[in-house]
Amino acid sequence: MSLHGLLIAAPRSGGGKTTVTLGLMRAFRKRGLRVAGVKSGPDYIDPAFHRAALGRDSFNLDSWAMDAALLGGLAGRAAQGANLLLAEGSMGLFDGVPAALGRSGASADVAAALGLPVLLVLDASGQAQTAGAIAKGCALFDNRVKIGGVMLNKIGSPRHLLLAKYGVEAAGLRVVGALPKQAEIILPERHLGLVQASETAQLEARLDVLAAFIESHVDLDAVLALAAPLALPHVAPRALTPPGQRIAIARDDAFSFLYPHLLADWRARGAEFCFFSPLADEPPEKNCDAVWLPGGYPELHAGRLAGNSGFLGGLRQFAQLKPVHGECGGYMVLGQSLTDADGTTHAMAGLLSVETSFAKRKMTLGYRDATLLSDCALGRQGQKLRGHEFHYASIVALGADEPMALAADAYGGEPESSGSRRGRVSGSFFHCIAEVS
Repeated sequence: MSLHGLLIAAPRSGGGKTTVTLGLMRAFRKRGLRVAGVKSGPDYIDPAFHRAALGRDSFNLDSWAMDAALLGGLAGRAAQGANLLLAEGSMGLFDGVPAALGRSGASADVAAALGLPVLLVLDASGQAQTAGAIAKGCALFDNRVKIGGVMLNKIGSPRHLLLAKYGVEAAGLRVVGALPKQAEIILPERHLGLVQASETAQLEARLDVLAAFIESHVDLDAVLALAAPLALPHVAPRALTPPGQRIAIARDDAFSFLYPHLLADWRARGAEFCFFSPLADEPPEKNCDAVWLPGGYPELHAGRLAGNSGFLGGLRQFAQLKPVHGECGGYMVLGQSLTDADGTTHAMAGLLSVETSFAKRKMTLGYRDATLLSDCALGRQGQKLRGHEFHYASIVALGADEPMALAADAYGGEPESSGSRRGRVSGSFFHCIAEVS
């Protein structure tokens, strides 16, 4: 079988995309297909679940942050050696930001760019034939996108299924599956979405249950028939210049939000990785060229991190000679202090003067167009980057450090100072997705 692909999307968030995607991934893998995964939009957590379901990395594809060459190249890299590419959408199928056609960040852009038909997951709770009107609206909204079939979700009874299916088929669309309400298959969540794959108890067993659930209620052959043949480029996509030849990267339950496509890009350019665990009180290796502290959930482990003198001492010593960068959670740990949700303030590395707090949660979310104000681990002065912010922490005090960048949102707002820089140390709540060439 040559490479075929399909995008799994929904009219809104919380409609069942992840449940369906993971179940299909594991079910098709059990059938012997070589399945690859990608995720539309800036999401760290879902690709880690894809990896668990498939046994291979899943990449993020973002039409706002990535140009067509990078998006297509990463899709080709993700699908290398596979015969089925399953893409998981984000939010609603057409939800994005105001932008030129194809650059809004919407899942529909990814479908259009790669020629992926859409399997539309419809939460039919609280409605019946009206599901057909919603499906038809999605089919007609954007002529770049083809709705290949519909999967009904949260079906309450045989009569409910009969009516909802009638509505969808009356709209000229095919129903390929119907999932009953079943609370026990839902994966656990916390404030940034699902609990991380690494923290989910009995994940392999849960994925097998999801696969069995999908197999029982979905026509897998019909779903496979919806997938279209793909011809993806096999090029060397360039996303972000590596911060060094040998990079020390924090990796554990407190630091896990680093895009797989960046690691793949850096590795393809010859970079080596030395992973270390701050939670295990491990310092970065001294012979590395740079330290990268990804985002994650340091607020859940702030007391433990504050007491890990080996990690903090090694980090401070490293920063005297070589670059250190922190994204979001990593930024908070580089600062003076972090106040947890209980209101307890914990001393952090003190390499930047910022003080952050979770005591009063405030969500910050959105794309960012950033320009570096000076050389740092992310690039040279003047380098333009695209990425996003998603956090609930607040800045209590910035201190006297210089800002790392100027960053604007995707809605035409004026650029504002972002992040902090002191000497060789830099950090911000900005998660970088790609350089702007």
